[in-house]
Amino acid sequence: MTNKKKVLSVTQGSINGKVKLSGAKNSALKLQTASLLTDEEVYLTNFPNGLSDVTIHNEMLKVLGKSVEINGDRLKVSGTINTNELIWEGRSIRNTLLMWGAILAREGVSKVPLPGGCKIGERKYDLHQVVLEKLGAKVWVEGDYLCAESDGRLVGTDIHLPMRSTGATENAILSSSLAKGKTTIWNPHVRPEVIELVTVLNKMGAKITVRGNESIVVEGVETLHGTTHNVMPDNMEALTYLVAAAVTDGEVEIEGFPYEHLEVPMIFLESSGLKVYHGPSSIITKESNCYPLEISTGPYPGINSDMQPILAVYASVAKGMSKIVDLRFPDRFGYAEQLSKMGVSTDVVNNQLIIYGGNSLVGTEVYADDLRAGAALLIAGLVAKGKTLISNAEQIERGYENFIGKLQSLGAKVSWEEVE
Repeated sequence: MTNKKKVLSVTQGSINGKVKLSGAKNSALKLQTASLLTDEEVYLTNFPNGLSDVTIHNEMLKVLGKSVEINGDRLKVSGTINTNELIWEGRSIRNTLLMWGAILAREGVSKVPLPGGCKIGERKYDLHQVVLEKLGAKVWVEGDYLCAESDGRLVGTDIHLPMRSTGATENAILSSSLAKGKTTIWNPHVRPEVIELVTVLNKMGAKITVRGNESIVVEGVETLHGTTHNVMPDNMEALTYLVAAAVTDGEVEIEGFPYEHLEVPMIFLESSGLKVYHGPSSIITKESNCYPLEISTGPYPGINSDMQPILAVYASVAKGMSKIVDLRFPDRFGYAEQLSKMGVSTDVVNNQLIIYGGNSLVGTEVYADDLRAGAALLIAGLVAKGKTLISNAEQIERGYENFIGKLQSLGAKVSWEEVE
């Protein structure tokens, strides 16, 4: 008997039509975690229930005792957690770090699996450990689990983050919401999903004030109640369709485009030949010309590290030399080796990716190192002559809801295949 593997098959072609954005993955997971801080009902709309990471998070919530109800793009989480230990044998997700802090805030004791997700650079849990220890917890590792314990409620304090980490900022907000007294989080990473988390927690009865990139002040409360919230559109999904349309010379209308969350990337793209036309609640991109890019990733409102593999494909189509620097994850260029198999000429010099664009791309067998690399290779496959087969592409479904179906509705020649 032969073992077959599932690969994503992509053939050259443009994308055209209209597409609606799903709720933001990077916000949805945090709001699922916020539901752990109350026994009351948290009702979320425009929720990306089709994401594999969301599915895993829901199953984790059930293990903890929560009731989870799904209806289309709606999610209802209710009930009391009945354990402080998340015993889990399946694939883990990065968000277990936030669950670690939330369970600790509720129960005074917390045990969760070590985080999973994309293995990008040194994405450890040290900053999360610092946050919990600052709030008065003892932290240790027990086999494949992270453990924490506090003497009663966590206690508010000053938390100075050595770098603008989104995850550490979110964990500090979640875990200090139920702490005694005031917590001030200095040097936070204030991104749209962080603002949305604060908005939802305040609707649940938290007392959180954002003072820009200087600090976030949390006045701890004893209990939180339920709420209803409509999740913001996914800005990474928006950028992905935008670039895919541009490089395939397509015409796509993107409903719910979060332009206010993508101002800096859009400045670079529009100055590099991307053409967009603004409607009341959408944008249309067509007749774009891709020119070289020079970008550096950085804290919001700058270019997020997740965006750079997508923008690298844009640069590969542009005639001329582009440069990409990733200040957060300087070794996040593994996808460039895969793009080179398709004919993209690249060099990595002093943590800088140089792309010599304009070569004709050719379909071949490639491997998706991580979620965004998979999406980037898919877009490159739409440009390349012949067929592109992407292995390990299942993880694209971690971050893009019904991505293959939506692309097919836009005319993309993409489908799952089984190969020897």
